[in-house]
Amino acid sequence: MNEPLRVMVVDDHPMWRDAVERDLADAGFDVVAVAADGDQAVARFPAARPQVVVLDLQIPGPNGVEVTETVLRHDPSARVLILSASGEQEDVLAAVKAGATGYLVKSASREQLIEAVRRTAAGDPVFTPGLAGLVLGEYRRLSDPVADDPDRPQLTDRETEVLRMVATGMSYKQIAERLVLSHRTVQNHVQNTLRKLQLHNRVELTRWAIEQGLDDPDD
Repeated sequence: MNEPLRVMVVDDHPMWRDAVERDLADAGFDVVAVAADGDQAVARFPAARPQVVVLDLQIPGPNGVEVTETVLRHDPSARVLILSASGEQEDVLAAVKAGATGYLVKSASREQLIEAVRRTAAGDPVFTPGLAGLVLGEYRRLSDPVADDPDRPQLTDRETEVLRMVATGMSYKQIAERLVLSHRTVQNHVQNTLRKLQLHNRVELTRWAIEQGLDDPDD
């Protein structure tokens, strides 16, 4: 039997923190720690060893962005899902730059939160609808795509097509259904792309894609 997913919840509002903890526990997750501020989160993280940190952005002490950077330095295999009242572009972008895998606003439903935690644990970039495009667009504006650079790794048309969909946060299953491919074939394309780009996981792959402006799966 698989071990339940280990989750840490960080939020300075007791009622909200308790509700998220209860919802995740009821869904079968192992809530290994809770924290009310950044200092508690950083202090409790090493012993708790959560696989996913569900983290409010606006918390006392080190804020959510700083906590994200700190816990990922301690354990790069951990995943961070921001759960914030803010949907402002600068907040979303700062969280992603710090290493957060996903970003939900607090208007998300219980079902959306539970699914987001599962996908975040798997390394899938997860965003509240509308925020993914915001992040991708901003990265494209700030970056300087190098389409004509001869040193840019050469991907096949299919690898590029899959990469565009990965960059928008689509899961392997969704990509397979869209392209009428098997789940295994999609995984193989992603693994081949990771190897060519000398990257390690889907989060790094997504950042590379959006830095290159590969933000439109319908192109």
